[in-house]
Amino acid sequence: MAHAGLHDPVLVGLSVAIAMLAAFVALDLADRMKAASGWARRAWLMAAALVLGGGVWSMHFVAMLAFRLPGIEITYDFGLTLLSLALPVAVTAFGLSIAKGSGAEGLGGAGADGTRPRTARIALAGLVTGLGIVTMHYTGMAAMHLPGVLHYDPAWVSGSVVVAVVAATAAIRLALAESGVGLRVAAAMVMGLAIAGMHFSGMQGLTVAHHAGVIPSAAETGFGQARLAVGVTVVTVLVLVLALSAAAIDRRFSQNAAREAAALRASEERYRLLLQSVTDYAIYMLDRDGVVANWNAGARRIKGYEAEEVVGTHFSCFYTEEDRARDVPARALATALAEGKFAAEGWRLRRDGTRFWASVVIDPIRGEDGAHVGFAKVTRDITERRRAEEALAQAQGALAQAQKMEAVGQLTGGVAHDFNNLLMAVLGSLELLRKRLPEDPRLLRLLDNAVQGAERGAALTQRMLAFARRQDLKPEPVDLARLVRGMADLLQRSIGPGTRIETRFPPRLPPALVDAHQLELALLNLVVNARDAMPEGGTITIAARAGGQEGASQEGTRREETGPDGTGAMLCLAVSDTGTGMDADTLARAQEPFFTTKGVGKGTGLGLSMVHGLAAQSHGRLVLRSRPGAGTTAEIWLPVAAQAAAEPPPRPAAASHALPSQVVLVVDDDPLVLENSAAMLEDLGHRVIEARSGHEALALMRRARTLDLVLTDHAMPEMTGIELAARILAERPALKVILATGYADFGPGEGTDLTRLAKPYDQAALARMIETVVRGAGPGLGDDTVVPFPKSA
Repeated sequence: MAHAGLHDPVLVGLSVAIAMLAAFVALDLADRMKAASGWARRAWLMAAALVLGGGVWSMHFVAMLAFRLPGIEITYDFGLTLLSLALPVAVTAFGLSIAKGSGAEGLGGAGADGTRPRTARIALAGLVTGLGIVTMHYTGMAAMHLPGVLHYDPAWVSGSVVVAVVAATAAIRLALAESGVGLRVAAAMVMGLAIAGMHFSGMQGLTVAHHAGVIPSAAETGFGQARLAVGVTVVTVLVLVLALSAAAIDRRFSQNAAREAAALRASEERYRLLLQSVTDYAIYMLDRDGVVANWNAGARRIKGYEAEEVVGTHFSCFYTEEDRARDVPARALATALAEGKFAAEGWRLRRDGTRFWASVVIDPIRGEDGAHVGFAKVTRDITERRRAEEALAQAQGALAQAQKMEAVGQLTGGVAHDFNNLLMAVLGSLELLRKRLPEDPRLLRLLDNAVQGAERGAALTQRMLAFARRQDLKPEPVDLARLVRGMADLLQRSIGPGTRIETRFPPRLPPALVDAHQLELALLNLVVNARDAMPEGGTITIAARAGGQEGASQEGTRREETGPDGTGAMLCLAVSDTGTGMDADTLARAQEPFFTTKGVGKGTGLGLSMVHGLAAQSHGRLVLRSRPGAGTTAEIWLPVAAQAAAEPPPRPAAASHALPSQVVLVVDDDPLVLENSAAMLEDLGHRVIEARSGHEALALMRRARTLDLVLTDHAMPEMTGIELAARILAERPALKVILATGYADFGPGEGTDLTRLAKPYDQAALARMIETVVRGAGPGLGDDTVVPFPKSA
């Protein structure tokens, strides 16, 4: 008897559901397979093969349990059943391996050349897998034991093979494709139906011819098959759920890892952008041996190297040759490693070979395990800061020098003033003594020696006053070229025949505003100093130029080329020699009073000090430039005269008759000077009234019935000579006043309307001054009669 068999609809539906669930889980595992790599990818491939192959077998077995032959008991061979389980798993794994390929073509769908996996490979994988599934189906059918013979319709068998191959190809293609959850659900449903269709199309062509015999109860047989189907289903679902859970857990771990990787990449990108945005610092890494590992934009800007030029090069290439010879780079790394940090400043090299002053910090880099992996190096170009610090140090040194010179000048001026008074007493007394001595040649020679010594002291005092800027000056427009030409013979005689003088003056040089007499003394001092600096002889060059002319400076207009307030045109009178020159220490002290490099007794050390004082008091400067072996240049910077002064009006000729006796009030706080001045006046035939202070002079003036002239010192306590003169002229405007002073210590506008007599003065100078004032030819503003005492050379 032949039977086509019946199917339990519940178990059929259960088998289809198993096929769909297995397809969904297999697709999900394939997605994890695409996201993994290495051994993890192979593990997920095997898991997907196990789930898909096992699911297909489970669907097949449950579907077989759904098949019934009325009145016939069906049993299954255990060995063939296990073989039917192993077959789909094996062929599915083999099919996925074929689709995966052996090259760079990945399960993510792209090959090494960027193309998708070849269709032929997928088709081959589908064919192998499909045939394996068909083999699994008929192996399972062969495991059935029943009293009868199974017959298969070839058409339905062929159809089941086609369905199996198509379903397997589609499953593998979907497993390799990118898909979302929705697409995987739809694909799983289609694959499940296709797999079930393969099974039931094969079963459709089955007929059973059985033998007559005892027929068991259909209810008992169905109940046993149902329990077995439920058991297989439960186990299958449990396995699928576990696989799906594993995929979900792996997906969560992968998502967390992906987020961490993205965060790390973002952090690295921000770090890279940060380093590349820093251009004031060269920031780069070194390996443990000091080889450059990376390069930022600041390093490129500061050092001049592109990254490809320097990465892989030892960082010692940035050091100078002398530093490399002293092994400075290696010692820097050793210090950083031993002490945890290395910081220093020094010269470094750019790509073009130029040097820059760098601040360098090197820190060791250690891994999470504490192992040393390299160094971080930060370099900053601080050349400009170093130059500013050097300029500040020079300015502070210049300020300290100026303050020291000012203090010395104040002291020198006070000493010179007192010494000036003493010299005046000595010279005046010697002059009066000469008139009273008999004509004894020996006595006169001794007297002349004393006068000569006192005159040399007076010359020294004048230099001290010049340095202290307290000498009385008569600034006037001076043609520098004419002044030097007029002194040519004197200068040549002063330096001797072994030294030659050259002059260089540009045409149409404007006049300088300076005291011509004092400038002659300053120029003579400079020329003599230049001669002494050339013991073997040489050339002295005297030149002049206007501030800002070519050759004035290689760096543009210097501070010396303008007035003290930064404005106003200046002239430079320079004296240069070809002598030994001065080192930096000597040059710094050259203008100090009493400092000299000459031997004992060969110089007072006041020559340059006098020139410095003259220049400063004339609103200019003295600038010295010198190098050992390169000679010295002394530059006197003087203001340009605003306009040529008018020729002074001729003084009226003195009357031929003798000056009548005058009543003179002499005021001085120094008793020696007071007595000496009174003696000279009395010797000239004048009556003298002596006063030791301004207040005493005012009291005597008010009591005196007859008073023709007042001769007063300026620097006196309580009341100065200018203040006394103002009080006298306020009470007796017609009274003549002569201000005797050894230095110009006046404020702006003070004493401009007074006749001044320079100390020390002799009797002849005093007589001329009194005669000039009494006869009504008193000097006015700018025409001071200053008659200095004659000085020896």
